[in-house]
Amino acid sequence: MANIPDLTRRRLLGAIAAAPLLGPAMGRAQQARPATRVIPSTGAAVPRVGLGSWITFNVGNDRVARDARAEVMRAFFQAGGRLIDSSPMYGSAQEVIGYGLKKLGRPADLFAADKVWISDGEAGRAQMEASRRLWGIPRFDLMQVHNLLAWRAHLPTLFAMKAAGQLRYVGITTSHGRRHGDMAQIMAGQPIDFVQLTYNLVDREVEQRLLPLAQERCIAVIVNRPFQQGSLIRRLERHPLPPWAAEIDCSSWAQFALKFIISHPAVTCAIPATTRVDHVLENMSAATGRLPDQAMRARMAAFVARL
Repeated sequence: MANIPDLTRRRLLGAIAAAPLLGPAMGRAQQARPATRVIPSTGAAVPRVGLGSWITFNVGNDRVARDARAEVMRAFFQAGGRLIDSSPMYGSAQEVIGYGLKKLGRPADLFAADKVWISDGEAGRAQMEASRRLWGIPRFDLMQVHNLLAWRAHLPTLFAMKAAGQLRYVGITTSHGRRHGDMAQIMAGQPIDFVQLTYNLVDREVEQRLLPLAQERCIAVIVNRPFQQGSLIRRLERHPLPPWAAEIDCSSWAQFALKFIISHPAVTCAIPATTRVDHVLENMSAATGRLPDQAMRARMAAFVARL
């Protein structure tokens, strides 16, 4: 790396991923295994970086785009990724994920996370079954009530499915900083395993109540919108990465942003979405090397606030 200062890590990772002669074994050798975090309700572990599918996997029947997303998934699994998240709200994303899983031989270590998103509680089971068929999997690991829609109707169904072995985990989601009061109420009163919420270097409201509550209640946390759909990274890339970022093995703003998130003691996994192999490898690398401690996290947040 020191001999090629003109080549950024992102471009280098892209070159490695694109080189056809390297093959899967060499691709795996280039990428250290990601750090994991335990799911409090069971003690099982998942890598600290997963893969989102909002917008990026909604490509319809475009065969070229579908194949490109399958290659993103291939790189994700080869880099040690497991958790992929989707929703019926995401257009064709579930079907595209299913296409990719089939093309990749249905990786056995997949952690499949999806959502129920329908106002009619009685229609929830049918929607979840349709989602399962689109993924082409025997069952979901995690089913979440998307944006708390009809959560009072859906949660009893999800708990019953979990008890019957049709799910491993039950969760709820919110995004864009919405309905935090309702989420806290559910976290305090319902035996859920996961919450999914928005958290990043700029959107930090959840540090005040929801993240401490997740720790107190032993609830796993999935973080969405870690890059604010790319707008945060575009803003940060107008500035040079601080030299002290090397102290936590950061060579890009994407790694900087992700390491800030996944180093929080309450956070189980962040789910950045991407359309590119080099980006998914860069994202996965954020879960390797040194992670910031509390003092470094404060330094990171203060630095970004001044930009």
